[in-house]
Amino acid sequence: MKGGTIFARGRLLPLFVWIFGLLLVWEGTSWMLLHVVETPLAQSKLPYVHEVLSTLWKYSGTLLKEGAATFGNAGVGFLIGAVAGASLAVLMSLSKTIEQLTFPYAIASQMIPILGLAPIIYGIVRDEQTSRIIISGYITFFPVALNMLRGLRSVDPSALELMHSYAAKPWAVYWKLRFPAALPGLFGGLKIAAPLAVTGAILVELMGAQHGVGVIMLRNLYYGSSHTYMFWSTVIVGALLGIASYWLISLIERLVAPWQPEFRPKGGSC
Repeated sequence: MKGGTIFARGRLLPLFVWIFGLLLVWEGTSWMLLHVVETPLAQSKLPYVHEVLSTLWKYSGTLLKEGAATFGNAGVGFLIGAVAGASLAVLMSLSKTIEQLTFPYAIASQMIPILGLAPIIYGIVRDEQTSRIIISGYITFFPVALNMLRGLRSVDPSALELMHSYAAKPWAVYWKLRFPAALPGLFGGLKIAAPLAVTGAILVELMGAQHGVGVIMLRNLYYGSSHTYMFWSTVIVGALLGIASYWLISLIERLVAPWQPEFRPKGGSC
C-alpha cells in the first residue's frame, strides 16, 4: 500500500514517534508537577498539553487572524532582506573593493542584539507594521548575503576557464554558472533567516503593537495563571509560524533546485 510504503521509507514514522513521545512526556511531567511534587503554579510552569490543545482549538479563529498579521509582516520584511542580501552578495562577488567596504559593516551590524534594536526601531518609526518589516529584513539580510556570496565563489575554476575560453560575457557567466552554483547557499541562508524573521516580528509586537501573536502573548502573560493556557497557545503558534516558514522555503528550494543530492531518490547518486 502507498501509505505503508511511505512509512517503510522511514520519513514520517520517526517524526510521528518523536511527536507522540514528546507529548506523552509533557503530559506526564505536568501531572507529576501538579499532583506528586505539588509545585506552586504548576500549570503556569508546564500546563497539561490537552488543555493547551483545547485552548488552541477554542480560540483558533483569533490565533489564525493574529498569526496571519505576524506572518504577513515577517514575510514582507523577509523578502526585502533577502533581495538586499542577495544583491550585496552579487556586488561583493563582482568587486573586492565593494566587499572590503561593505562586509565589515555588515558583520558589525549583526553585533547589535535584536532585543535591544527592536525597541529602538519601534521608538523611531512609531509604526508597528513598518517596525516589524524592518526588523525581519534586518535579520534576513546577513545570512542570505553571507551564504550566497559563498555559493557564488564555489564555482569550479575549470568551468570558469571554459566559459572564458568561449568569450562568455560576464552576465552569461553569472546566469549560466554562478547563479545555479549559488542556489544551495542562497536557500541555506533563507532557511536560517525565515524562522528568525518571524521571531523578530513577534519581538516587535511585544513592544506595544496592536495586532499579532506577540500582542496576545504579552497580554496573557500579564494576566497571570488564569490565562496560562492561552499564553502557551501563542507560544505554540509562534513556533508553528517559524516551522511553516522553514518548510515553505524548503518546498520552494525543491522546486527551484531539484538537482541537489538530498532531493534525489537515491540520496546523492544520479
